[in-house]
Amino acid sequence: MLQIRDLVWGLLFAGCAAAIQVQITPTQGEISVGESKFFLCEVVGDAKDIDWFSPSGEKILPNRPDVIVSRTDEATATLTIYHANVDSAGIYKCVARSGDKEAQATVQVKIFQKITFDSAPSPQEFNEGDDADIVCDVVSSPPPTIIWKHKGSRIQVAKDVRYKIMDNGHLLIRGIKKIDEGMYNCEARIMARGEIDFRMIKVIVNVLPTIRARLSEVNATADIASSALLACDADGFPEPTVTWAHNNVVLQTDDKYTLSDDGSELLIKSVKKVDEGDYTCIAKNKAGEKSQEVSLNVFVRPKITYLDNQTASEFDELVTLTCEASGDPTPAISWSFQNTVFTEGEQSLDRNIVVRSHARVSSLTLKNILFTYAGEYLCTATNSIGRDNKHMYLEVRYAPKILPKNVAMHTWEGNAANISCEVEAHPAASVVWSRDGLQLPSANTTNVKVYNTPTISYLEITPDSQYNFGTYNCTATNVMGSESKEFVLIQADVPSSPVIEEVEPFSSTAVVSFEEPDSIGGVPIIKYRVEWRLPGQDWAGKEYHADDEMTTITIVGLKPETTYEVKMSAINGKGEGESSPASTFRTEPVREPTAPKLVVKVQERGNILKVNWIKQDDGGSPIKHYLVRYKAKHVSDWKPEIRVPHNSEYVMLSGLDWNTEYEIRVVAENQQGKSEPGVISYRTATDPTTIPDEVGTGSALGTGAIVGILIVVFFLLLAGVDVTCYFLNKCGLLMCIAVNFCGKAGPGAKGKDIEEGQAAFTKDESKEPIVEVRTEEEQQTPSQGGAPTEPNETTPLTDPEPAAADTTSPVVNLLPSAGTNSVAGGGAAAQGGPAPPVEASPQNSPAAAAARPGPLNANAQPDVGPLVDLSDGPKAPLVPEPVSPPPANAGGPQSQRDQVKAPDGSQNKDSQVGGPAEDQAPKVLCTDSTTPSHNDGKTVKADGTKGETEVKNAAAEVKTVPSEAPQANGNESKA
Repeated sequence: MLQIRDLVWGLLFAGCAAAIQVQITPTQGEISVGESKFFLCEVVGDAKDIDWFSPSGEKILPNRPDVIVSRTDEATATLTIYHANVDSAGIYKCVARSGDKEAQATVQVKIFQKITFDSAPSPQEFNEGDDADIVCDVVSSPPPTIIWKHKGSRIQVAKDVRYKIMDNGHLLIRGIKKIDEGMYNCEARIMARGEIDFRMIKVIVNVLPTIRARLSEVNATADIASSALLACDADGFPEPTVTWAHNNVVLQTDDKYTLSDDGSELLIKSVKKVDEGDYTCIAKNKAGEKSQEVSLNVFVRPKITYLDNQTASEFDELVTLTCEASGDPTPAISWSFQNTVFTEGEQSLDRNIVVRSHARVSSLTLKNILFTYAGEYLCTATNSIGRDNKHMYLEVRYAPKILPKNVAMHTWEGNAANISCEVEAHPAASVVWSRDGLQLPSANTTNVKVYNTPTISYLEITPDSQYNFGTYNCTATNVMGSESKEFVLIQADVPSSPVIEEVEPFSSTAVVSFEEPDSIGGVPIIKYRVEWRLPGQDWAGKEYHADDEMTTITIVGLKPETTYEVKMSAINGKGEGESSPASTFRTEPVREPTAPKLVVKVQERGNILKVNWIKQDDGGSPIKHYLVRYKAKHVSDWKPEIRVPHNSEYVMLSGLDWNTEYEIRVVAENQQGKSEPGVISYRTATDPTTIPDEVGTGSALGTGAIVGILIVVFFLLLAGVDVTCYFLNKCGLLMCIAVNFCGKAGPGAKGKDIEEGQAAFTKDESKEPIVEVRTEEEQQTPSQGGAPTEPNETTPLTDPEPAAADTTSPVVNLLPSAGTNSVAGGGAAAQGGPAPPVEASPQNSPAAAAARPGPLNANAQPDVGPLVDLSDGPKAPLVPEPVSPPPANAGGPQSQRDQVKAPDGSQNKDSQVGGPAEDQAPKVLCTDSTTPSHNDGKTVKADGTKGETEVKNAAAEVKTVPSEAPQANGNESKA
């Protein structure tokens, strides 16, 4: 390139006869501010001086820092402008001189400003609601056009009045919102140069905190070591910090206060009354701060601070009891005495009891004091958060008072009697007994004794003559006074005779109804004597202890159909009274017993009952035994009958259900028959191991139990839906498990295999063929004249081969069984001896089978080969047994399917197959298709059974295909 240029210059030089010419390269220049550029001044001719001149006309000297001129050789000089600025623009001139010859050339240098972002900070933060001025300062020459974008779209200021692009290029957003937050693109363009640049500016909108107190007022109780929790929730952006203040003092975590990590909760420990007041929750962030007041109300439980005992005398004008109590709120004070409550302003009907209260003090005024006012008074202070009780005792001094008692006492000579004199007095009184002015006991009386207790004095008298009966005096005395009372000792008499009202006879017993004697003689009746006899014979009798309200007595040991007389007398401590007039009755003939009376007693273990019975009339014939039956009332079936010997009086029923009501019946039986049942019902105790429901709980189930029940119901629903999908649409989790683990083909693969007549092949490293087993139904279906069987899930994925018209092919019916490990031919074994083992031949070898491209010839005898083990379990040798050809009636049930029998000859219901073949689809084994096939096997193991199924008929029709063949159904190893 230089040689051509030198040649051109040489020609010009020769043509110009040694004239000087100057050329500047490049001829013009544009420089961006800050950039550097050089210009080459080339001279044609012999020039001694080459100089550059600035736009101002000054010669550019070599020592300038921004503009440098350098002479590279005799014909060139270089002008270099470093870090150009706007002052560097202008026309630069290169002048070449040679003696008096001079030549020059000029170049115009233009300086332009590239797009420069002076200020475009990111991020820029604003407060929500403010007018946001997003700064983007751009300089360039010429001035750029500014375009703003947000979320990938250009901001159209004409469509949204909130946006405005300022003259300085800034973006103004009026009333900025949180949704305006994000990345903004400030893009600068210079159309003349096609220059573009941009800056991404992140805009953050800070939100002034909002604060909400969870409770505007919190109540706490003082002096019980309780705590108070004040809480407020603050929102804002950025996340505000929360502090608490009380009485203008910011609170910190210490022994008194505990703040949560985010400051939203303030725990005040050991609350006291001085802690009451307003607490300020303050939330603060960059956008500002907000505060919320929370009031703490501290209540104080009532406490009785003053209550003293008082003393008064009976008949005093009045006495005042005073009770003072503290608490906040101010407690209400009430008084109670002997289950009677007196409150503010109340008074008794006789106006002798008045209650007055003022502030925290209550007074109970008692007027006209009586001895009955003495006792314990209870002062109760109550407010909204609790109560306090305190007792005081009012002591009333009063004269003795002998309480009213029975002043008449009955006894008889030789029987001691106690006369009691009960005295109330304060202080305690002394008691003296006397008779006819003489204090007892005296020196002349030995049958009189006195016994004293703090409140009762007893006078014991043992009469020995009529003289000891009469009046006795009791006198009680203390410092307040005395009181006396007379008591009379009366001689007792025997009772009068009872009145027999009715006699109800039975076969061997009789029930006597009577009325008590009109006079008991002053002392209680202790016995009744009942006597009976045959007319004209001696009386026989028995004494019965008298009970309260006793009105009947039962006589036992009577003879049936016999006339008796009966009479009664009463006996007290004095003796026996007169007998009643005799009553006559006749017993009943021999009959069934009367129903026994039942009594139930619960044993220590609450579900064991002891049933006692009381023998009633035996009907004139000895009881043979008792029959006991029982059942729970809510069921209809009775427990087995229990027979109990005649001399038994009870039976124990154990093992009963807890908290269950039982009905129990007991029947007595004699020679004449059974009695009516004695019936009783009883409920057993509650199981002691059962945890009772908590009082107040609304539900017997906890949240965890309800959630557990819901989860179980949810999974049951899912299981139901999955089972429905499996049987209806052949899809779902069950179908996936069947395909992947049991080798079951999917619905699409199964249909395709049926169409193409091919089976799936194993995909293992051995590459050995697998066996396709066809059942007898597949061969006989065409000859039966019926339509082909609709394929289902258990149909082998092979095309049915036509059966030969003149031949009969023995087949093996493979049926899985959980109850037996072998399959025997049904009736075929009886027609011949054991068949010889089948030897492998070239025709039935795997290679020969692979060579056959299609199904077997319909007219040819099908090859019989050894069964191939499809399982990965242990291999057991199979002993083949003879198989007879099917009978002539091929359409019958026995010709279509052999029965499966257990080794012992018994029919296994799980294995038995009954009914015509057209009603039952052939069964195939569910095997692991990835297991290599072995051509030595006599057994086929089904995954769905619990053992190996030995096929004793080895003459099954089989077809082998190489495992290297392409998968026709797209499902590898799933047939």
